[in-house]
This record gives sequence, C-alpha cells and structure tokens, in this order.
Amino acid sequence: MNLSDPKDCLYCTNNQTLHDLMIEIAPLSVSRLFLFKEQTYYGRCLVSYKDHVHDLNMLSDEERNAFMADVVKVTRAMQKVFNPQKINYGAYSDKLSHLHFHLAPKYEDGPDFGGTFTMNPQKVYLSDKEYEGMIAKLKEALG
Repeated sequence: MNLSDPKDCLYCTNNQTLHDLMIEIAPLSVSRLFLFKEQTYYGRCLVSYKDHVHDLNMLSDEERNAFMADVVKVTRAMQKVFNPQKINYGAYSDKLSHLHFHLAPKYEDGPDFGGTFTMNPQKVYLSDKEYEGMIAKLKEALG
C-alpha cells in the first residue's frame, strides 16, 4: 500500500499547491469544503476529511457516516446552486492518500457527459469575482 506522509500532504500542510488548485469555502462537521479552481465542470467542489486517513474503509461507522453526511450536504447545495443533471463522485487517492471526494457536476450538453470526468483539464478558469459569487451562493445553500 502506498501511504503518503502527512508532512507531505497538501491537505494536512495547507500548502501552496492546495491554494493553487482550490479555494477553501468552509469547514464542515468532519471535513473541509473547497471550490476547485479549474471549472470545466461548472461548480466542481472537493470535500477533504479532517484527518490524514488513507481510505474510507479505515473510518469507524460513526466517522464514515459523518463524512458522508458532509459530502451529501455539499452535493445538495451544489444541486440547488448549479442544477446539474448529475454529480460525479471521485475518490481515488492513489498517490496522495488523504481521504477526499471530487464532486464534479455534469451537464447534458457539457464536457464528458456520459463518461468519466477529467481530473484536471486545465482549460477553464474564472475571475476572482466569479469564484466569489459561486462561493457566496454555495455558503447560502449550505445554510
């Protein structure tokens, strides 16, 4: 098993790489919510578990339920704000073994509908004002 060290983990260290990729929106009950800066999949977010845990199956039932409740809370907000046809869930962590879910909204006429979302297409970036507007709407929808 390829386990990363928390000292090298972008989620644990809150390093520049993390801030280049995402904007932190809010803390949740057992995780943190981020807006992915690359917005090919409009509204794409990421939920990262609070601790350096390698896999969902390493959590107790209570911890897992709390984490999944955070994920669902976020997807409900995303559904309300962005109204995608579907939200794809991605939890890979092959190299960076810190539990996190990519939440990629998919739209019928949009990129990769009916297929797998691309991890980082590096094509669509928005203005700070646009990110701020999305974040404000998500925070409002989160309650």
